[in-house]
Amino acid sequence: MEKKFSLPLWHGVVPNFKKTDELESQDVIGQISNVQEPDITVHLPAKKDSTGQAIVIMPGGGYSFVAFKGEGTSIAKWLNLKGITSIILKYRLPGSKSNIIPHKSPLLDAQRAVRLTRYYSKDWNIKADKIGIMGFSAGGHLASTLGTHFDYGEDNSSDVIETMSSRPDFMILLYPVITFLEPYLHNGSRTALLGKNPDKKMIEYYSNELQVKEDTPQTFIFHCSNDNEVLVENSLLFYNSLRAKNIPAEMHIYPEGGHGFANSTMLAAGISHLKTWKNCCLNWIRWLDK
Repeated sequence: MEKKFSLPLWHGVVPNFKKTDELESQDVIGQISNVQEPDITVHLPAKKDSTGQAIVIMPGGGYSFVAFKGEGTSIAKWLNLKGITSIILKYRLPGSKSNIIPHKSPLLDAQRAVRLTRYYSKDWNIKADKIGIMGFSAGGHLASTLGTHFDYGEDNSSDVIETMSSRPDFMILLYPVITFLEPYLHNGSRTALLGKNPDKKMIEYYSNELQVKEDTPQTFIFHCSNDNEVLVENSLLFYNSLRAKNIPAEMHIYPEGGHGFANSTMLAAGISHLKTWKNCCLNWIRWLDK
């Protein structure tokens, strides 16, 4: 039987945060806005079923909200049934007044989530070198940003959690926003994160196909050719960058399905072949554990 609980990401001073009168809110379909207290919700599988693998889930929402239920809770429950520990990240959003420097908060929270997972790995029956991340849409941008902008821990930090590496061991990206460059950018995500007139250096910094390094984690990518919100070229660019660095990657491109197909509502719309993404993904996760 699974065990579920939540933990705050930060104790004491929260980096890049100032107290305001802003209130966090959640709508009827589980979309969270104006996140003030970032946290993780941990879903532990039954110990006898655990594979030792963990995945930090980063729901999408265009950096304007966190699609916590559709791309968080439902995915965590599925992974739990397969023996995988699932951690849903509720990350701060750049549009909140409580940010000091808006674009920094999502990445800080993503790094912290991986560090926390690694810190508690023994307590949660996780292997510290089998911690991956999964991101959807703008959550895929956040995940690929973490996968290209991680660190191996701050040895001199007084916070023992900050001494943990924030490098994920693998990445799963579904219909991800990758580039902030024309002509394939998702303008809504870029504007939400960087503003209407972003600096060229920031555009390049967050165009993750330009940031792939030799130690970027191995990656699974899924996208649809007829995605008119986040163009499939985003995934193609990232895949080609991974190949150029000889990083193992698996990519599936479906001809139809549009955007947001991981959500159960999309699957119920009659595009039945999209359901196979879960089997493809699970087979890849098992291949990692060979």
